[in-house]
Amino acid sequence: MSKKIAFLFPGQGSQFIGMGRDIAEHFSEAKEVFDQVDDVCDKSMSRLCFEGPLEELTLTVNLQPAITAVNLACLKALRKSGIRPMVSAGHSLGEYSALAAAESLSDYDTLKLVKKRGELMHRESLSNPGTMAAILGMSVEDVEEIVAKVGDSGVLAIANHNTAEQIVITGEQGPLSKAVEIVKQNGGKAIPLKVSGAWHCLLMEKAVEDFRQFMKDISFSPPQTLILFNATAKSETGPQEIKELMARQLICPVKWYDIILNMVSSGVDTFVEVGPKKVLTGLVKKILPRDTEAKIYNIEDARGLEDFLNAVA
Repeated sequence: MSKKIAFLFPGQGSQFIGMGRDIAEHFSEAKEVFDQVDDVCDKSMSRLCFEGPLEELTLTVNLQPAITAVNLACLKALRKSGIRPMVSAGHSLGEYSALAAAESLSDYDTLKLVKKRGELMHRESLSNPGTMAAILGMSVEDVEEIVAKVGDSGVLAIANHNTAEQIVITGEQGPLSKAVEIVKQNGGKAIPLKVSGAWHCLLMEKAVEDFRQFMKDISFSPPQTLILFNATAKSETGPQEIKELMARQLICPVKWYDIILNMVSSGVDTFVEVGPKKVLTGLVKKILPRDTEAKIYNIEDARGLEDFLNAVA
């Protein structure tokens, strides 16, 4: 296979009731992942994924291990089919699945980490409430200017640089509302996001050291394939350096736009979203050059895997 393949792993916001059920029914290796997440969380996360209820699934403490389990289950099916990536990346929470894809983390440790991450983020969201909004139709430079202008009134930051003109801001309600008003005055569009906390900003700062300490007992290995990290859009190979990137990720912006551009410049011609829904597929389509010949696939069930394998055979 001569394709230069990138695996992309989704994060929070890609959930739906029934996610992962089909892949678990078709692959015993995938089912083992759901057995693992049930064990790690000491509750039936697999039932939440397959049957809901959505309100319980969407709670951050449940959603982070749930989404990750689905990602890893889909990854297991790909591996059984003999597919390996040239490079991997994950959007926010999805970065942990990318670490597993690069064999830097075991599946079990990946699930332990996201469980702890979800608990810490939930804790901080209760202690330091905030919200997020997607800004459309403005460049990241313009949004940075607005954030700088109103940031003195409280915590406000860019959380995600998703595409050239889709930027998510995050922070306390007061300054975020002021930023939204300025966006609208300047012809941009702002969409409030249904989130339980202000992720990727200093409101999560107290979680950083606790998560850093938790990772001391988790074994990271040098990645066996390339992985581009959210905080830098660059690769890293040292286990200690990777641990620090994962701790800082809690308060750093997700440089998704730069990650995809870097993949394109390195010759990636096949993008595979590994996990539920097609959120990342939509973002990649907006980033790729119009004249690109790169292909994008989504694998969340056995049919998606079959379609992908037939296409690259």
